[in-house]
Amino acid sequence: MNNPGSSRIPGLPARTAALRLLDAVCRRGETLDQAMAAATSKLSNPSDRSLAHNIAANALRWMTALDAMIDSATRKRLPDDAKARMALRIALVQVLVLETPQHAAIATALPLVHGGPRRLVHGVFSTVMRGLESGKLTLPEAPEIPGETLDRWTHHWGEDVASSAGRAWASAPPLDLSFKDDDIGALEGERLSPKHLRMPSGSSVTDLAGFDDGAFWVQDLAASLPARLLGEGGGKTVLDLCAAPGGKTMQLASAGWKTISVDNSAKRMERFKDNLARTKLDAEIVIADLMNWEPSQLADAILLDAPCSATGIFRRHPDVLHCIGSRQVAERADVQKTLLDRIATWVKPGGMLVYAVCSLEPEEGEEQIEQFLENHADYELVAARSDELPNGIEPDDKGCVRTLPNMLSEKGCLDGFFIARLQRKG
Repeated sequence: MNNPGSSRIPGLPARTAALRLLDAVCRRGETLDQAMAAATSKLSNPSDRSLAHNIAANALRWMTALDAMIDSATRKRLPDDAKARMALRIALVQVLVLETPQHAAIATALPLVHGGPRRLVHGVFSTVMRGLESGKLTLPEAPEIPGETLDRWTHHWGEDVASSAGRAWASAPPLDLSFKDDDIGALEGERLSPKHLRMPSGSSVTDLAGFDDGAFWVQDLAASLPARLLGEGGGKTVLDLCAAPGGKTMQLASAGWKTISVDNSAKRMERFKDNLARTKLDAEIVIADLMNWEPSQLADAILLDAPCSATGIFRRHPDVLHCIGSRQVAERADVQKTLLDRIATWVKPGGMLVYAVCSLEPEEGEEQIEQFLENHADYELVAARSDELPNGIEPDDKGCVRTLPNMLSEKGCLDGFFIARLQRKG
């Protein structure tokens, strides 16, 4: 991917990094987060790294529409992972979504296929531009959810939710903040729930009043619901399992729980420690694999934010819908079942277990808890109440919480979560 003299073309290093990111997701099945460090290692400027991520993320978000335009301008379809197709995705998304001038988009796209079909890339780009100018081609109002995922979500949730997901995917989500207490200071935003504030997308969190003082942390409203269902701690002990990046731990600690936070990623826990220090909240941090670790004594409560497909956070991580299919969902569901079975005995009789996944797949949510209750007669479901949840979110008919992309659409939507509160019988 190196091109002699490429460093002399303004903006090209960021586009080269974007190409590496797309290649990592589309060809190797990595996530953007996994690929970022290697793909942007030669970029010293943070703004260049941000631009590379923005280009790649939007190319993934709009890929179905971009590919349709590319295919309309070629006699023979380019392979999905061809460098020419990648370069065209990068050029087109800049013009159509990021409002980059055409000449800058193509000038930085052609060197990406150095030694390859530059004339083809230039010709396809020009043909698409003419099609757009004449009205023969148009960018849809919302990106289309990739085929297999669209079929699954339509089957499980209906066409309205599936189409709402596409609309929610069209733009960056708002910035949600969770607070240590209900004092939000001078910040102006929309209060959707106690200890919560929703800010416009694009807000710089580190520049907000109260950030340096540790008054809040970034956390989607849906992600704040699992800890809310445990209420006030009163000094009781809770295990926050799979705890990084730490939002739920900070909620629990600020609600008076003695919190033991366990995660197997030392790197993610370093950021976790920084947030705890900034917010001046206390928690015992354990870096361990839950398949090998176990607590020294039973806990009053457990919050398990289980490893999952993460399809519910597709707005923030558009790569996930290109990496996750039915096979991966089934693999995650097996892990979740194993974890639930393992930790079931770690809760005191009468204690609570809150299970959560940021997934829109019933196999990881509703079906997982149904199976757990069948296999663990010593547990029962404790229904969530409407007064425990923000306006616009209601428990399902069994008392679990399911957030979907069509909820709170007029206020910026929600991430997709499933949450169940269980009690171990005394």
